[in-house]
Amino acid sequence: MEIIRSLAGVDEVFREDSLELKGEYIKKYQADILVMGDDWVGRFDEFKSLCEVIYLPRTEGISTTKLISDIKAYA
Repeated sequence: MEIIRSLAGVDEVFREDSLELKGEYIKKYQADILVMGDDWVGRFDEFKSLCEVIYLPRTEGISTTKLISDIKAYA
């Protein structure tokens, strides 16, 4: 979160605890953009009335689940 927070143009970063509450998070934090990996293409189009929805291409060979596991192992 600190890495994302440090990027120019990022006003706020928040933790998402539930995909089902994504619309509520967008409203609560007044998000302008929702960014998801392209493995979710179309899944969050329902929020286009609340904010811009962008799907970014995934990085081949990189697993978020493995990264989280590795980080927890070193923490």
